[in-house]
Amino acid sequence: MTDTSQHRSAQELSQASGSVWKYLIPLVIFVLLAVLLWAGLDRPGKRGAREDVPTPLIGKPAPVFRLPLLHEPDQIFSPEQMKGKVWLLNVWASWCVSCREEHPVLMQFSRLGEAPLYGLNYKDERSNGTAWLRRFGDPYVLSAFDYDGRVGIDFGVYGVPETYVIDKEGIIRYKHTGPVSMRDINEKILPLIRELQQ
Repeated sequence: MTDTSQHRSAQELSQASGSVWKYLIPLVIFVLLAVLLWAGLDRPGKRGAREDVPTPLIGKPAPVFRLPLLHEPDQIFSPEQMKGKVWLLNVWASWCVSCREEHPVLMQFSRLGEAPLYGLNYKDERSNGTAWLRRFGDPYVLSAFDYDGRVGIDFGVYGVPETYVIDKEGIIRYKHTGPVSMRDINEKILPLIRELQQ
């Protein structure tokens, strides 16, 4: 092999190597970022970590509102009607993927009969909300229809689903952000409900 051909082969090898690195470096960076994101969001024990997001509403009266019912637009629901009862408010929407994940848990909770579960259908279309409940089951005593999301804003909702435990005086005692699991129900929500009902 002549010096020229050796030089050409070395040059081609160098170009090929450079070409590989040109694609490999962004791939390595992407994989590292994906791993960091996964580690931050989905480590064991971190699933549903949104649940512990603090809220200034804990220990304060639930925002007062008057909204039409999802199924019966001519009827109105207000939290004032719940004075004297411990109850749950679950913010949900038909377009919410996580709401579907938690829905079987809410169905189970409602069958326990420990406390009434009310829904706040958030930024949804009425027909979509009613069709969703027909398809998957309706765990709620009723759902108030928050079409423009104003009541959700008053509650500090930044992502559905969210669930609030409200005491007999209308005070918010607990907020769970993200899908509720049966473990959350058994370890956090039911003990709190039973304590508040005494």
